[in-house]
Amino acid sequence: MKKAFSYRFYPTFQQELLLRRTLGCVRLVYNRALAVRTEGWYQRQERIGYAQTNSLLTGWKRQEEFQFLNEVSCVPLQQSLRHLQTAFTHFFAKRAKYPNFKKKRNGGSAEFTRSAFKWKESQVFLAKCDEPLKIRWSRQLPSGAEPSTVTVRLNRAGQWYISIRFDEPRNLKLEPVAQSVGLDVGISSLVTLSTGEKIANPKHFNRHYKRLRRAQKALSRKQKGSRNREKARLKVARIHQQITNSRKDHLHKLTTRLIRENQTIAVESLAVKNMVKNPKLAQSISDAGWGEMVRQLEYKCQWYGRTLVKIDQWFPSSKRCGNCGHIVERLPLNVREWDCPVCGIDHDRDVNAAKNIIAVGHTVKVCGATVRPEESKSRKAGAMKQKPKS
Repeated sequence: MKKAFSYRFYPTFQQELLLRRTLGCVRLVYNRALAVRTEGWYQRQERIGYAQTNSLLTGWKRQEEFQFLNEVSCVPLQQSLRHLQTAFTHFFAKRAKYPNFKKKRNGGSAEFTRSAFKWKESQVFLAKCDEPLKIRWSRQLPSGAEPSTVTVRLNRAGQWYISIRFDEPRNLKLEPVAQSVGLDVGISSLVTLSTGEKIANPKHFNRHYKRLRRAQKALSRKQKGSRNREKARLKVARIHQQITNSRKDHLHKLTTRLIRENQTIAVESLAVKNMVKNPKLAQSISDAGWGEMVRQLEYKCQWYGRTLVKIDQWFPSSKRCGNCGHIVERLPLNVREWDCPVCGIDHDRDVNAAKNIIAVGHTVKVCGATVRPEESKSRKAGAMKQKPKS
């Protein structure tokens, strides 16, 4: 099992100069190779692969104007060409858009394979660096783990991070438990469990909105190209980074708790990219981080021996009565409670949806097929009694 731990580190002045030079060279090689491949296809209908771009890199190093490429390790430059090849592979497989050019203001990253760094006494020595990196070890690597690749990253806030990838030597499988849970995601409540528990949405963006607004207004008043504008830009970037970190921290704690307590977890396979096209809900949906939560559940279930079931996004979990199976015709978002017109049971919208999700999740797990509703419209059984949100 491949795992990667990310740490923040604080380079010395000389190390930062070398790393920034390396990131600049990586960006240059990536952008020039992308331009060559794009030009080759649109002008000569020629497909240029990794082997050709690697030969071009050798020629660029021999040119006088690109002699600075020899001052950094060659491994990150070659890895950038491999990443470009991977980006084109995903594009041709229709899994991603056409690759974009890298921009300096986005920071950047450089990947070092085993031949370009040294792991000695739990310290990382990068190529062309005499001193080890000063890493803040928030958690130690497992005993016996040997790093295979190291990725250095500079974010837009000017903070340095290192990602250490290794083969997990431990068996992380948890003891089986009998409990299962269904999850219904939302905005007012981040997650509603089929047990009836509702986990509040921290709304990290709203918590920092006033600070962010002031910082962005100060940035807009600065003259472009000035040092004061760069300082203001870093202040805005740090606030955004703080929002991102707090959101990920909350989601990691939530998903880890769900994994430990439940053997089977059922969720809806929501099309978040389509949902954020709604201008009224886009900001709230993006701040909730539904996609990130499901992503964490996926790989943590693989690590710890749990089962994650994704039900069809068109399954009417909110509109279906969990008692008799009746499907109501309309259920606006402002209706948080409703009475079934057939059996008369009062439903909490989110709790009922979570219970339906876990029920269908068990069916999907046993049958091995996607469950879709037999009918999408309500039966003519009378009008639904709705209780709008007060």
